[in-house]
Amino acid sequence: MSFTEKEIENLNRELTSKTPLEIVQWAVSKAKKPVVTTNFRPYEAAILNVCVQAKKDIPVIWCDSGYNTPNTYKHAEDIIEKLGLNIQLYVPKQTSAHRDAVIGIPDIEDPQHKVFTEQVKLEPFKRAMRDFTPDVWFTNLRKGQTALRDSLDILSMGKDGVLKVSPFYYYSDAELDVYLEKNELPNEFKYFDPTKVLDNRECGLHTN
Repeated sequence: MSFTEKEIENLNRELTSKTPLEIVQWAVSKAKKPVVTTNFRPYEAAILNVCVQAKKDIPVIWCDSGYNTPNTYKHAEDIIEKLGLNIQLYVPKQTSAHRDAVIGIPDIEDPQHKVFTEQVKLEPFKRAMRDFTPDVWFTNLRKGQTALRDSLDILSMGKDGVLKVSPFYYYSDAELDVYLEKNELPNEFKYFDPTKVLDNRECGLHTN
């Protein structure tokens, strides 16, 4: 699937007035191999809910770094069961115990942090994308999260030709709270991403 910059611009204008479910349904109707990725961070239940409503068996790619909090793992199991997710689990090739003994979790200023991020997040993600070769990738990116994400929109075209779709792009936390409550979906805030540490840092998945 491929769109010109002008087509993406026009589509984003049209989709702004649509609900997240309508956006996902539109994208699914155009897709041959859609996927949704998740890390079960706060508010992830929203994107997963609309995706399974539009396509019940959509592959849900979970790249588990091995460093999630116990709360996140329990939260993930809750959502997986509640929504009947078609989870496709990808983990680093090296165990967290082995890595902890060698480099641990390097400080973000440490040159080893780049190696750490590649091992626990980027390599599993790239492997998943090679396996599934999606043409549409659903994410829960939202405006206001990082400088990079502020430059995107509901639809954005990656350099790899994959159409990235963020149906909740213009939603605030408060609006997502209402969505989750209305749909009786759980949320969990005890989440930690060792590759980012700070919420306004990018981890590298969305720079292509």
